[in-house]
Amino acid sequence: MKASQLVRVYHDLFAHYGPRHWWPADSPFEVMVGAVLTQNTAWTNVERALARVKGVVALEAAPMAALPVDVLADALRPAGYYNVKARRLQALCRWVVDQGGMGALHGMETRPLRAGLLNVHGVGPETADDMVLYAFGRPVFVIDAYTRRLFARLGFVRNQESYEGLRARFERALPRDPVLYNEYHALIVEHAKTTCRTRPLCQNCILRPRCAAALPVVPGAGRDGTRRSRDGS
Repeated sequence: MKASQLVRVYHDLFAHYGPRHWWPADSPFEVMVGAVLTQNTAWTNVERALARVKGVVALEAAPMAALPVDVLADALRPAGYYNVKARRLQALCRWVVDQGGMGALHGMETRPLRAGLLNVHGVGPETADDMVLYAFGRPVFVIDAYTRRLFARLGFVRNQESYEGLRARFERALPRDPVLYNEYHALIVEHAKTTCRTRPLCQNCILRPRCAAALPVVPGAGRDGTRRSRDGS
């Protein structure tokens, strides 16, 4: 898949879905908190957890770091794995405080900012890149399971390609524009959730003409392009 094809996929998705307005948050720090909470859970659960946290403590690094961990964990219950996430959030909050706060982080260059986040307990590459892109507006492309699924089907992802290798290929192929990266990743998530699912709905897919993995459309097919039995299975 060539760089020009990657750009065309973006334009196709944008024309179909429109702007996604990601990341929904009131502040860059809230984006960072959401990036931790969204691990292994749906966004609706994150929103419920954020609302509960805001009812207990100011959504700022220093007060959250000072909160008893069991109190924070209880507030995080809707997000699942709440004990684990409470410890991870407090590690992140302590790191933010130690760096001099959000203002100091905004002044850091992208590479040391990302490297610092990756040294925080519980922050892996995808979570770090969510923060770097959506909280700090840096041109770092986020790779997640949806990205791998969609672009494997389109022929862009190689077998077992590493996170860093795939991220670098996207960044080489696309203009280094954080606004573009923001919108592209959000569009990928939308398309993977609505159409390019684990069992894809190929018949409705706007990327079908570009996709070698698209299922054939047959007479009497269901929405995913595959034939149904009389009982719908």
